[in-house]
Amino acid sequence: MSDESICALPDVDDPAAFALRHAELARGYGGGGDPADPALVQAMQMVLHIPKADPPARSALLEAAAASAVAVCLDPRSGPGGEWEERYLAWKRSRIRKVARRARGAQWVAAGEVDGITVDVDGAQARAFVPGPVGAVDPRIRRLQIGGTDLAHDEPGPADPRYPVLWVNAALEMSVGKAAAQVGHASMLLAGALSADAARAWSLDGYRCAVRDSGPERWAGLTAEVAAGRAVAVRDAGFTEVAPGSLTVIAVPAGGR
Repeated sequence: MSDESICALPDVDDPAAFALRHAELARGYGGGGDPADPALVQAMQMVLHIPKADPPARSALLEAAAASAVAVCLDPRSGPGGEWEERYLAWKRSRIRKVARRARGAQWVAAGEVDGITVDVDGAQARAFVPGPVGAVDPRIRRLQIGGTDLAHDEPGPADPRYPVLWVNAALEMSVGKAAAQVGHASMLLAGALSADAARAWSLDGYRCAVRDSGPERWAGLTAEVAAGRAVAVRDAGFTEVAPGSLTVIAVPAGGR
């Protein structure tokens, strides 16, 4: 069955169990080639709840997407002996891909029945699912549209200093779906770069983060932070929307701005 919350997980307060899951995430990701059969390509599906009548703020929705992705990776069920472990590791140890879709109404309700974790940020909801082959995506997810709906950029104000900030490269003009996948990559990279204790503390706060757009002037300073080892960057493979090698998101730990 699915799980609707990242709160009250079975061993969320067990530092040793969390450390094992974090160590796996911190090892990085496989970089091998794709399988000969395209249906066996591994991907994490994500669904963004975008009601027609009252859509969420773009920044809050991206924050929910980022938190849900890393929550799946560090969930006890993705750890040693967990029911999600085999599927999670098959994905993590191959090329990391995420596919973001949109849903509303009954579609969103049905998506909540598929194994994964939903995060709600100020009423904006996103769900990340246990990864698997693209040819075996659950029909309740496969039928959902990947593109076609976007959200206007909002101005949420200064980020809360208690949380990491995921800065999105505004110059790339990514769709909300593309940006959701990229901030999901960024939250994973950031969690792996943190110490186990710091990542566990973040988990107890629900992996809350801020997502903000960055213009060219700020982006130059952020890339310097990456070079200095004080931030982590997502470099896109270029399968969709942006050129290969583009820096899409830079994640700065809490207190690092």
